[in-house]
Amino acid sequence: MTTTVSTVKVKSGNRRLSRELVLKGLYQHFLSANSEKSIAEHLEEDALFARADQAYCNALLQGVLANMDRLHSQISQFIDRKVEELSPVERAVLCIAVYELAFDPTIPYRVVINEGIELAKKYGGVDGHKYVNGVLDKIAFQLRPEEIQKRAAKV
Repeated sequence: MTTTVSTVKVKSGNRRLSRELVLKGLYQHFLSANSEKSIAEHLEEDALFARADQAYCNALLQGVLANMDRLHSQISQFIDRKVEELSPVERAVLCIAVYELAFDPTIPYRVVINEGIELAKKYGGVDGHKYVNGVLDKIAFQLRPEEIQKRAAKV
């Protein structure tokens, strides 16, 4: 059985740190095509790993890598270039966020978008977070229209 992020129980670890680690792993994957096993081993050596939600980190990395073609297809509908032409950071952030939007409805779409923006601000280029925000807004509307409509009705 493949573990998805929605089947991982929340522990005391920090999910934001888990996302940061997965971003680092995807960056490594995009630049050097390292295997999932190699990336996971490298992430476990990172100082952040002890404070991260380790089970979530592993499930997120596994899920993103296993669904990369689907994620790229989803992202490519809303960008102005090929997915492979995005900066590795923006590409990784978008893959993480789109995976969470598509596979973990327990995380509110606004949280997913905010986490993506924060990762892009911390690790990306000067205005990369604005690009990520625009793309994620469109993808969230496509993947979670009911959730967005419910929120809009409350406002």
